Amino acid sequence: MNTPAPPQIFSPTRRLAARRRAQAFQGRPGAANYLAADMTEDLLERLAFLRHEPKRVLLIGMASHSLVADLTARGAAVICAEPATGFAEEAPFPATDFDLIASFGTLDTVNDLPGALIHIRNALAPGGLAIASFVGAGSLPALRAAMLAADGERPAPRLHPAVDVRAGGQLLQRAGWADPVVDSRSVEVRFSSLASMLADLRAQALTNVLLQSGPPLKRQQYCIAKEQFGTGTIERFEILTLSGWWR
Repeated sequence: MNTPAPPQIFSPTRRLAARRRAQAFQGRPGAANYLAADMTEDLLERLAFLRHEPKRVLLIGMASHSLVADLTARGAAVICAEPATGFAEEAPFPATDFDLIASFGTLDTVNDLPGALIHIRNALAPGGLAIASFVGAGSLPALRAAMLAADGERPAPRLHPAVDVRAGGQLLQRAGWADPVVDSRSVEVRFSSLASMLADLRAQALTNVLLQSGPPLKRQQYCIAKEQFGTGTIERFEILTLSGWWR
C-alpha cells in the first residue's frame, strides 16, 4: 500500500530563496539573530543538564560560530548543514551515527515534518540525542492582528500554520523518538515599527513561504497594517523545542 504524499503547504522554491536571503543578511554587522541565539543558549543548557558530551555532532540551520567553537573545544567533530546550501531535511541524511543532532529554526517550513523527524532519528548513533527548535503556534500575535486589519473582510493567507506542544508530542511518538520531551517558551521583542519587525523576519528566514500565499499588500493596506501594529510594540515568538533519543 502506497503512503500518500504529504500536503504541500510550503513552497520549496520560496523557502530556499528566504533562507539564502537570510544567510546573506547574517553576514552583515548587526543582523537580527536573537532567535538563533536563544536556541543556542537553550541547547547548551540542555546538554549541561543531561551531561551529554557528544563526539560527533550535526548542526542544522544557521548555527553560530561560537557554538561550533564551544562544541569543538569539548572534543566534538562538528558538521554544519543549511537548507540554503542544499541540505535536504525531507530525505535520508548522507551521513549518520551522530551523538547529537540539533536543528535551529528550520523544521517549521518543511512539508513532511514527520518524515524529517524520522530522518533525524535514523541519523543518530545508539544513545544519540536530537534537539529541534523552531517557531511554533502562538507566535506573532501583533503581526497577525495587523494583517487581519489590513485585509478586512477577506483575510488572505499571510502567516504560516504552526505546531503546538500537543501536536509536537504526537509527532515525536509517530517518528519513534525515545523518551520524547516537548516544551515551549516565549521570546518577547520590542519593535519600533512594522517595518523594523519585517526586516528582522527577513534576516531570520521567517517571511511567508506558503505555496498558496495571499497577494502583496497594497499601499493602503500596508498603511492600515502599520497603524494597527503601532510603535514600541512588544511581539511574541513562541519557541517550540522537541527532544528525544535513539535507543
